[in-house]
Amino acid sequence: MNNSTQETQTDSREQKIAMVAITLHGTDLLKKLAKDFAQADIFIPEKFSSLADAYPDSNKPKIIDVPIKSLMATLFAQYDQLVFVFSIGAAVRLMAPFLKSKREDPGVVVIDDCGKFVVPVLSGHIGGANAFASDISQSLGAVTVFTTASESRQTLPVDILGRELGWVVEAPHSNQVKVAAHVVNDEPIAFIQEAGSKNWWPQGKKLPDNIHLFEHFSDCDLSSFSAVLWVTHKDVPETLWTTLAERLIVYRPPVAGTVND
Repeated sequence: MNNSTQETQTDSREQKIAMVAITLHGTDLLKKLAKDFAQADIFIPEKFSSLADAYPDSNKPKIIDVPIKSLMATLFAQYDQLVFVFSIGAAVRLMAPFLKSKREDPGVVVIDDCGKFVVPVLSGHIGGANAFASDISQSLGAVTVFTTASESRQTLPVDILGRELGWVVEAPHSNQVKVAAHVVNDEPIAFIQEAGSKNWWPQGKKLPDNIHLFEHFSDCDLSSFSAVLWVTHKDVPETLWTTLAERLIVYRPPVAGTVND
């Protein structure tokens, strides 16, 4: 395949996580997360260093003795997921000089000082911030605030669909952007599944009305749909990518007999 790209996702258990607080209450809040996310590096201000004794012995916090602004370059370079317990506005201003793209930036999650709301702010899909925010909310008993369209509208996240099943997305970035827009705008979408697990949609949850299922590519009248999501092991002819222009996304599930298939 010449004009498409493949993307794989990193298992959250393998990711490097940093959690940063700058206030008294934020420092106290991170004690809970330090226990539930033992692999995370916790950063707290020097002025609240006395609170470090209350943290679990297995995950004592690191003390910040420089302005948080000075720490940002290191955080962006060394971690896959960042958690900030301060305002979104402050997070955005601090992050701005280091932003590159959703394929390079870490996932960023912001938590309010009282631990009531958890907001994935950056790299929600490919970076995994949305899923990570849900895990944090479960730990804190908080509400996750999604602003990405597929989560807020409870429809298909085309760029990470089937990730937990080992599916690999095969499509140019422009296709993913255009198809995602068709999906969230409730346009008719053909979902053709010729391979892979059927457990790509939550059991008992109604599939959006604009998603139409097919078992074989030959069963689908392409002219009737704004976009096509095709789960297959078959080779995709270059002519088909051209014919469907930016309307096609292909998903490659593991081959039969593997754990996820």
